[in-house]
Amino acid sequence: MENKTKLILPKDGIEGLKENFSTDAMSGFIVFLLALPLSLGIAKASEFPPIMGLITAIIGGIVVSLFMGSRLTIKGPAAGLIVIVAGAVGEFGGGETGWHLALGAMVVAGIVQILFGVFKLGKLADFFPLSAIHGMLAAIGLIIIAKQIPVLLDVAPAMTKGKGPIALLASIPEFIMHLDPKATLIGVVSLAIMLGWPFIKGPLKKVPAPLVVLLIAIPAELIMDFQTTEPAYALVHIGNLLENVKINVDFAGFAQTGIFIKYVIMFALVGSLESLLTVKAIDMLDPYRRKSDANKDLIAVGIGNTIAAVLGGLPMISEVARSSSNVNNGAKTRWANFFHGFFILAFVLLASHLIELIPNTALAAMLITVGIKLAHPREFIHTFKIGKEQLAIFLVTIFFTLFEDLLVGIGAGMLLKIIIHMYHGASVTALFKAPVVVSFTEDTYLVEIDKAAIFTNYLGIKSKLEAIPPGFKVIIDLKGTKLVDHSVMENLHHFEHDYTQSGGSVSVIGLEEHEPVSEHKLAARKKVVKA
Repeated sequence: MENKTKLILPKDGIEGLKENFSTDAMSGFIVFLLALPLSLGIAKASEFPPIMGLITAIIGGIVVSLFMGSRLTIKGPAAGLIVIVAGAVGEFGGGETGWHLALGAMVVAGIVQILFGVFKLGKLADFFPLSAIHGMLAAIGLIIIAKQIPVLLDVAPAMTKGKGPIALLASIPEFIMHLDPKATLIGVVSLAIMLGWPFIKGPLKKVPAPLVVLLIAIPAELIMDFQTTEPAYALVHIGNLLENVKINVDFAGFAQTGIFIKYVIMFALVGSLESLLTVKAIDMLDPYRRKSDANKDLIAVGIGNTIAAVLGGLPMISEVARSSSNVNNGAKTRWANFFHGFFILAFVLLASHLIELIPNTALAAMLITVGIKLAHPREFIHTFKIGKEQLAIFLVTIFFTLFEDLLVGIGAGMLLKIIIHMYHGASVTALFKAPVVVSFTEDTYLVEIDKAAIFTNYLGIKSKLEAIPPGFKVIIDLKGTKLVDHSVMENLHHFEHDYTQSGGSVSVIGLEEHEPVSEHKLAARKKVVKA
């Protein structure tokens, strides 16, 4: 069965384009219907001109697909970076000036991403504790919801000026008092469609929810005559693509060294993390079980980000919702990503007037749905089931992200996890290096890990595991450890999945004297000291 699967692997390059033209073009078209309104909404929420979201999606599709390291991911602007982009625009002075100066930090961050790939730092995602990463994403979801509620209610932008996420949430009663009834009606109906669409049964379910929203919102806007009865901020304005494609970057923000460096780090770090996590997730959905080259993909995304930032576009990542849709719609190769970008370009050139009929409340509904997915109560429940300590790290990350920023948030989450590890007996030396001994007898690799196996030293463990050739029996012995954390348990689970797919087998032993901190199968485990 395994050999049969390998025989029918889709071809790559031009041969792959010929072989899979119809399936990839169809999937690319469906993803384009999903990406078009989301790219506009993400750009607008990021304080960028809306057309810049489309420019990023076009570059992410047409350019990056030619040399990316993953087959099925879709590259484009991401809701997860809204908070950072809008923060950069604000701190660099806001408005058009803030946009141009933020682009300077994004160009440098794109070059840093290329270097991440060149120096093989695609394993970067494994250094961060999973609970802190999930906390960061949940905080981003809450911030998106807070920022988009006033847009959904179509209140005057002046009412939200200078307000952070907590202040915006506190102001909801005031926003409701000043809502625009007609625009809000379209927004609420759009939100109901977005939230209710996953529960639709039958062939209708295959139609992307954002497309259904547009098919209802645009005619409703025309019937209500928004062009003459509503303020200008009620509708999307994009302008002409060819007039907007020029050198928009300004490096004068480098004079504000602290702010510039902070945003270079955040763009490069969070963008790379989100991309790498998406690539890992989509590899597990690939029906052909192909493994992506994470470093090559980082280089491709970095090149895409550098080009996009020079032209004024948003930062791009491997975006998880569009990539999942791509897999579900039968995409076979990277050409599906190319077609998604091609269809966006064609639509902007031939039908840009239709885009300017979209009510902003409909775009806000789409973004609030993304925010709800990121900060869904089940994320909190799932983290609690893994362990109370994981929930504490998750909540601390959210708290500091909401009250300060993403960098402080993820730093606080990591610091708390290190403190917890030291409390459970991990020595200072074990925090960053786990003694790993690999031995080979007959057809078996024995990997013995001592002291502690935790997120801060997992990269060393991973390098030893990756050096093992495929097709053997691998035994990972953890009896010499005092502590194995949740991030390592989950990473070992992923290693087992990948290695088994390559024809080998993996078993983890030596945890008989370890006590799990919860009933979750991947919960952290600490050794019980017998009296």
